[in-house]
Amino acid sequence: MELLVLFVSIAAGSVAAIAGFGIGSLITPVFALHYPLKVAVAAVAIPHIAATATRLWLMREHVDRKLLIRFGFASAVGGLIGAFLYSAAGNPVLTAIFGAALMLTALLELTGAARRVKLRGPWAWIAGTASGLLGGMVGNQGGIRSAALLGFETTRQSFVATATAVALLVDLARLPVYVSGQYQTLMTMAGVIGWATAGALIGTFIGKRVLDVIPERVFRPSVSVLILSLGAYMLWVGIRGMF
Repeated sequence: MELLVLFVSIAAGSVAAIAGFGIGSLITPVFALHYPLKVAVAAVAIPHIAATATRLWLMREHVDRKLLIRFGFASAVGGLIGAFLYSAAGNPVLTAIFGAALMLTALLELTGAARRVKLRGPWAWIAGTASGLLGGMVGNQGGIRSAALLGFETTRQSFVATATAVALLVDLARLPVYVSGQYQTLMTMAGVIGWATAGALIGTFIGKRVLDVIPERVFRPSVSVLILSLGAYMLWVGIRGMF
């Protein structure tokens, strides 16, 4: 399992450095093959916060501070509430709704419809709270956070840097909740968590180099395709769990 976790974590770290999400989305299913979903969600929070902090340090000069204050702190509050409610992670209906919302957001961006309605003012607080709450409940905040951030005008560097800063705020809010409830189990998983953390950090440096050379015109469509793929997967998992 360790090699699988390492390779998936490298891929996850690379994707996250390009799109602003991916660590939880990719590593959690691998952990869930061997552990209960609640344990997997808590375990992935550790490599997630390590890679996120590193990515933020690498991109700190690109953070949109105004958007971070409005969207980020609301997302952190929503994420904390969602973390307390994350027993809903096993609810297939919620997972399916989560997937459908991601797919809709991605399709709106890919078709150009989203560009006609950009989020401003209080919508940043609303979008931040909603994305943090739903993401915290299903243990997968990155995809819906990036989907929400597509509604704001940012460069690719600012998009990823701000998404990363928000992710770190959310991680700091939710990690104590996750770890306190699964501490003993997580201690027995120290080895595999270490492999996941190392892989996510390696991937972070790889992805940062790729992001630096991606043309601005293809960045948003690329992120949208990744969000669409994640949404389709979550929708499939939710529907399968219902039947």
